[in-house]
Amino acid sequence: MRPRFHPMNRREPGVSYKDASSKAERARKIDFEEYPDWLQRIAGDRIGPRTETYYRAVVNDISRRFRESEVWRDLSGGLRDLERRYYLETGYDLFSVSEAPELETKPYGSFLLKTYRKNVLENPSWPDPPDSGWILPSLSFEEINDLVRCRVVVKYLDGVSTVLDWIGSVCEDYETRFVADLEAKEEGYYAAHGYVVFPCHIPDREFDTKEIRAPIEIQVTTQVQDLIYRLLHKYYEERRKTSEHSGICWQWDYETEEFAANYLGHILHYVEGMIMDIRRRQEDGYAD
Repeated sequence: MRPRFHPMNRREPGVSYKDASSKAERARKIDFEEYPDWLQRIAGDRIGPRTETYYRAVVNDISRRFRESEVWRDLSGGLRDLERRYYLETGYDLFSVSEAPELETKPYGSFLLKTYRKNVLENPSWPDPPDSGWILPSLSFEEINDLVRCRVVVKYLDGVSTVLDWIGSVCEDYETRFVADLEAKEEGYYAAHGYVVFPCHIPDREFDTKEIRAPIEIQVTTQVQDLIYRLLHKYYEERRKTSEHSGICWQWDYETEEFAANYLGHILHYVEGMIMDIRRRQEDGYAD
């Protein structure tokens, strides 16, 4: 009896079952646990203790140099003046706390995870390299934009643009490039990132130095979004480590943590917008 035709039995002309299987295997996105071995096999970048030691030395050096720079001195020292101007204009406090933000360095594990996301999960060309080439952990100190970072927390939504505009003006005084990015994701993540492009020399692996332009991230967020971030950060980090997700759109999968977490972000962002609208109405005399 002739076997029934099934679509799964179809293959491209001139392609053997073995070749088709190999192609499918290459197209499968690897998980984070497979990533170090894959990096060494495909990109020739060996991940080990020396990689982490070198990474820590570089980011600590970038952090130190930026902390000692004049542009950071004016940024960290000028926030109180900015708050006074904001209060005179609006009658509201700008910040939830008055202390200057602390510079932090990205942990090595988070750094490695971010290169995985760029090389694999968020790479539209997979299994080929991204358009800019593979992001190699031993070299990618300009491609990862938050190796050195800080967070500024404001009380109200309009404080985000107020702080970003002010940072841009300070950087302009020092002829330092500044890039602002207002991010809004389908998953309910809202954040404003500013990047101070800081030229500096770092040690290379051949006991010499090289000049790079390191993006220093200044994240500006509201008090409410900061609280949600701290509550859900661990959840999002775990989600970023796997390429396997449910075939159901998260908007319909109401029993999952993803459904609750993502919609919570959207709802709170909407509430913050409504607070700004109430403030505007009060200023215009439409409400008590």
